[in-house]
Amino acid sequence: MELFAFNPPAVRMVRDRRRCGEQPLAIGPSGAEEAAGMLQVALDLHKRGDARMAAVIYEDVLRRDPGNPQAQHYLGLALHHQGQSDQAVDLITQALASRPNDAVMYVNRGVALNALARSPAALADFDRALLLDPGIVQAHHGRAIALRAVGRLEEALAAFDRTLGTWPRHAGAHIDRGDALRGLGRWQSALESFETATALEPNNAAAWYNRGGALKALGRIDEAVSAYDRAIAIIPDFAIAHHNRAVCRLHLGDYPGGLEEYEWRKACPTFTDPRYHMERPWRGEALAGKSLFIYPELFQGDVIQFSRFVAAAGRAGAEVTFAAPRPMHALLRTLGPSIGLLDETEIAEGFDYQSALLSLPYGLGATLETLPAAPYLRADPVRVERWRQVIGSQGFKVGVVWQGSTAPYALPLQRSFPLASLQPLAEIANVRLISLQKVNGLDQLANLPPSMTVEDLGEGFDPGPDIFIDTAAAMSCCDLFITPDTSVAHLAGALGVKTWLALPQVADWRWMNERRDSAWYPSLRLFRQGEPGDWPGVFAAMAAHLASLASG
Repeated sequence: MELFAFNPPAVRMVRDRRRCGEQPLAIGPSGAEEAAGMLQVALDLHKRGDARMAAVIYEDVLRRDPGNPQAQHYLGLALHHQGQSDQAVDLITQALASRPNDAVMYVNRGVALNALARSPAALADFDRALLLDPGIVQAHHGRAIALRAVGRLEEALAAFDRTLGTWPRHAGAHIDRGDALRGLGRWQSALESFETATALEPNNAAAWYNRGGALKALGRIDEAVSAYDRAIAIIPDFAIAHHNRAVCRLHLGDYPGGLEEYEWRKACPTFTDPRYHMERPWRGEALAGKSLFIYPELFQGDVIQFSRFVAAAGRAGAEVTFAAPRPMHALLRTLGPSIGLLDETEIAEGFDYQSALLSLPYGLGATLETLPAAPYLRADPVRVERWRQVIGSQGFKVGVVWQGSTAPYALPLQRSFPLASLQPLAEIANVRLISLQKVNGLDQLANLPPSMTVEDLGEGFDPGPDIFIDTAAAMSCCDLFITPDTSVAHLAGALGVKTWLALPQVADWRWMNERRDSAWYPSLRLFRQGEPGDWPGVFAAMAAHLASLASG
């Protein structure tokens, strides 16, 4: 774009004619020369940010001079700037057929391919551009973005550094560099990149948003809120910034403000449930004698944690119907006989009100001090007795889970630890470690240290379509349950099972900062890393407490 020509008088003339509904005025003599003059007008418009008007003129140029590679190239670029990157790729490909050694065209096609998430093809275009012109900084920047997208983060970081060697004041490149560092888990360095971006462009909402994310990851929650404040002041309807600020406010214990702002999630592109937009959403109106349809959100742990409010809505006088994941119905029936259950995909009609599950505490006016914290789910007594017979009564029985979700969203949250980390607990006299682990991580049972034994409950443990029912029964037979931040931590808390929760240094919002107890689950005790990754310190602390428990 920096090569665009200027022709201000002609630009004004074209704009005036377009405002009057006329076609762009032809400039100069006929044929190719006329097209060249029009191309200059379009280039100037494009450089000034009027991609829509420029595209109209580029199209006119191509009518007069079909196959003009410059017009094809810049029309493609203009369409890309209007969100039509697929058409941009086709047009620039046509232009490259005539100019196969044009580095700028390869760069711009690569940019459009990046926008389409076709990162390997984009990477090939940037590499080709750099072969033709090693000094073209836009190619280094685009290449870095493509490398980041395909997970080659160290290479991406090096490419961003090359970009910034030429563009040291390019705030966007600093943001991109910070994002690569974020992917590498180098949050302090990421924060420094975002701080540079905000210093260069104090009115760049994306820079403040990313700065807030880095501060949140570092546990500097108050500062994160301030960064999100700045982003929202620049773009008041910045939905994801509102969402993240809401989570920070909840982390700090500001439930009234946090729950209200958390409603912004419904405007975020990652929250797409069409039921968010149903008629008559419940926002705290009196429920006595009213019917309320509740639909689930997010993950199994969230369903368990927030189902307490389903029961609370029933106690408020509502006729409640809960559309929940069908494999969880057997567990959720223990909320009470008055709660109707449907499949989670159902969109029911004819109710007085509808509510997303995670909106219930906002409507009910929940605060940190008034959370319904008493146990609200129950294990099946028949299954409890069955697993009591299997597990037996010998020793101090410690149920253990060590592996959480392996989905990409969960990995940075440290919701897993190596099973072998529990060795100090296994070596305590009279302690039995009993695996309640399902699916992920079971291979670790075959690779334990020689001095460590973990009992396995076998293939008959939770084998059927109803999830959690055997887990609930088995943990109810244990003297203690130990887990990372997974769905079964919420299950144990909802059942009132004595539980020790192993947390990373910066934990999820619901566990707050520094607290050793949980406002959500009185039966939980929280053990936190003192430093990032310090699982040995967590389990050394647990072992010290467990030794006295087991000897008693």
